[in-house]
Amino acid sequence: MSRWSFATGQEDKEQTIWGKLLNRAASGSRRRALHRLSIHIVALGSECPGGVGPGEEIMGQGQLQGGLLWSYLGHGALVEPCDLESSLHNPAFMEYTSRVFGDVTVVVRDCPSWDLLDSDWASVRKVLEQADILVIKYSVTDKLAFQQVRNGYAPRLRPLLRHWGVPVILVAVGARLNDEGPPCTCPLCASDWSSCVPHSEGLQLSRDLGATYLELPSLNHVFVGRYFGSVLEYFMIQCLKHKAKEKPEKRRGNKVNDLRPPHLEQPARLPPIRVEESSFSQDMQWLLERGMQFADVAFYASDSGKELGWAHAAVLCAVSPYFRQLLLGPKTRERPQSRCVCRERDAAAPAHSSLLSTWDGAIIDDMPPRTEGHSAGRLSRLVVKDPLLCMCLWETLMFIYRGAWEWDHLQEALEEKLKNTLAVAQLIERIRSLIGRERGPRDTPSARAAQLGPQTLVNLFNSPLYSDVIFMVQGSVLPAHRAVLVARCDVMAAMFSGKYAEARSRVVPIHGVSSDTFLSFLEYLYTDSCCPASVLQAMAVLVCAEMYQVKRLQHLCEVCVCAYLQSMPSRELSSTGISVIRLLRRAKCHNAEQLYVWLLHFIANNYLIFSHKPDFLELSEEEREQVERLRWPSRGYLQELSEYQQQRRKLRKSRCIVM
Repeated sequence: MSRWSFATGQEDKEQTIWGKLLNRAASGSRRRALHRLSIHIVALGSECPGGVGPGEEIMGQGQLQGGLLWSYLGHGALVEPCDLESSLHNPAFMEYTSRVFGDVTVVVRDCPSWDLLDSDWASVRKVLEQADILVIKYSVTDKLAFQQVRNGYAPRLRPLLRHWGVPVILVAVGARLNDEGPPCTCPLCASDWSSCVPHSEGLQLSRDLGATYLELPSLNHVFVGRYFGSVLEYFMIQCLKHKAKEKPEKRRGNKVNDLRPPHLEQPARLPPIRVEESSFSQDMQWLLERGMQFADVAFYASDSGKELGWAHAAVLCAVSPYFRQLLLGPKTRERPQSRCVCRERDAAAPAHSSLLSTWDGAIIDDMPPRTEGHSAGRLSRLVVKDPLLCMCLWETLMFIYRGAWEWDHLQEALEEKLKNTLAVAQLIERIRSLIGRERGPRDTPSARAAQLGPQTLVNLFNSPLYSDVIFMVQGSVLPAHRAVLVARCDVMAAMFSGKYAEARSRVVPIHGVSSDTFLSFLEYLYTDSCCPASVLQAMAVLVCAEMYQVKRLQHLCEVCVCAYLQSMPSRELSSTGISVIRLLRRAKCHNAEQLYVWLLHFIANNYLIFSHKPDFLELSEEEREQVERLRWPSRGYLQELSEYQQQRRKLRKSRCIVM
């Protein structure tokens, strides 16, 4: 067993092999410097089964004397109050000192409770920062505590230990249980893996932490002194050698270390881009309430023949597969004998025929007046045969137009009108079958909320189904629907509703915009989303959105431009062919005020990159003044950095002359 000399007045004449090697390696002033140093050891965890639970007394001297480090230090260890600020805030750390190798002081801070890392992590981190050696202990018979350390605390310690480079010793204390005989000391024994920590798990934890792994069956003088002591002494000697090398260099370079480099402030935070909330549901509600000019479906009551309302076949077919089959399926050319009686389908008709039936093939005489430029169109006339659906047709159509996902609002509206819970439940089930969304086991509020309203028109986007206008863009044919365009874009509403040529023509040419850009613009009108593939594509869609006065799309494109530029690393930003200065000019030209301000801050935050580019001179005086005011790093910092570097060069040159 290795022997240390402790601060008890007794001088032990024997030295360990490690102590002899240390004295042989260091002589004269070097040895005196070693003896003036101290070693800080931090111990975490308990080598006793069960550890220390919450609310229990953390540690007493009796518990310390049975511990691993106390057993090794022997009777010369002195329990002292903590003299560091971090330890004053951590009563769970018990501090005691001893002396090794003659005059080297060892300061041990021992904490057997891991709960302190959760309650006061900041203070524990301060203690760990001062550690020269970290010892982590656990009992092999306390598997629950080991799992908590491995899964909860080791991931928090791992990055810090790798950053600090502190040597770690992982010690497993205790003998594994064996029902058939005495305790088993074989690390490969698998008879008690359910209750004890296997050797392989402890070894894996040591690899994760970069630690030296030891297993001590008991805390007797053989295992503690020969195995644990040898490893601990090795790390202490390495620590002392490292400190002895650092001390003289710090004393010689004291003047250099007195020079503090200038503090670099963080760059200013980029201003946020604010995007308006979606108005898709409100736009489609407006189409149902006021878009009668483009309506092509009429609903009538089966019993009285009364007109119930108008709708748009494109929207109905996009939302409901039943309407798609009803309006696009085989049509009868025979006119019914009266407005109250409709021809029933044959016996092979689906069960949904009890809700609606068609009256097709006729031009309605009493259709609402249309604006000049629209001829009397062929309407689809639907007869509502279900009495509940007939009473609540408006609420049903409103639900469909707003995206067919607001089931709670639909139920509230139906309850307010019908005043009958059973009738409301029956009608909701019929509406579910009408739009093709039967209730399933996964029909939860969150699942219904995931079915966003704007996605209901995705089937109409770039589709000839019920298309009544065609855009010719650079030779490409892009079908669209006037009803959707009028509801979603004010400029389109004026274009198709006023006395313009576009209102009377089915083919509308578009100039000054590429086909891909205009297709992205139409995609937003139908789906309320926009995903440009690049910065230039986003700017092109932004220009198109400004042309048609769609503010929300313009702001979404601003967000895309900012996201693309922020994702570029500095090297790519300096070598890219995209001119941020020209993006700034286009943003100002097309009234993208948020993007304009953001780009000014972005140029200022990357001043060293953009100031060396030729187009930087294209900035106006006002813009250049603002960039200079916000630039990072600032002129003052660069001047302080230059002075600091000059002073360091002078000190190094003077030191070389003296040498």
